[in-house]
Amino acid sequence: MAREIGSKCKLCRREQTKLFLKGERCYTDKCSLSRRQSLPGKSTAFMPRMSNYAVRLREKQKVKRMYGITERQMKNYFKKAAESGGDKGLKLLQYLEMRLDNVVYLLGLAPSRASARQLVSHGKIKVSGRKVRVPSYIVTVGETIEVSDSKFSRGAAPSVKPPKWLKKSSKGGEVTSEPTRDMMDEEIKEYLIIEYYSR
Repeated sequence: MAREIGSKCKLCRREQTKLFLKGERCYTDKCSLSRRQSLPGKSTAFMPRMSNYAVRLREKQKVKRMYGITERQMKNYFKKAAESGGDKGLKLLQYLEMRLDNVVYLLGLAPSRASARQLVSHGKIKVSGRKVRVPSYIVTVGETIEVSDSKFSRGAAPSVKPPKWLKKSSKGGEVTSEPTRDMMDEEIKEYLIIEYYSR
């Protein structure tokens, strides 16, 4: 599967916001975004004026990189959200938030989503007592998530607190409800993503 293998800090600088791709480093003075505000590349001394298309594209790219998914996965989530009826933007964010790798990260079992994805793919995560090796697995209400071996749990970044729709326990946590919009990242402008794919 295609993954970003270059510098993760460059991605944060490109989107001009913290994507928290490096775990604890993102919360310290070593974060490259706090040290260098310029865009990555040679001729990026100024921020160019963006067209409407560019604004929508950048928002889509930001969310895609934040959750560590491919373009094909993003399109599939949009199609599922469009077919489900109701608020497409909310459904799209719910699919992203309820991915198993994201839930593992939000529960504090891994310092970043990339680490959480590795825990899942290596078979260290159990969902309701059974091993699940698919990071894109969508958890449902009532399912419990735990690390099969505590030595593989690396701990969360300093300021990561589980959202209200997750209940943390000593071994992992439980999904108590579907996330509502106020329980998710307020900086994400999902309507721009919907406009991008609806053009």
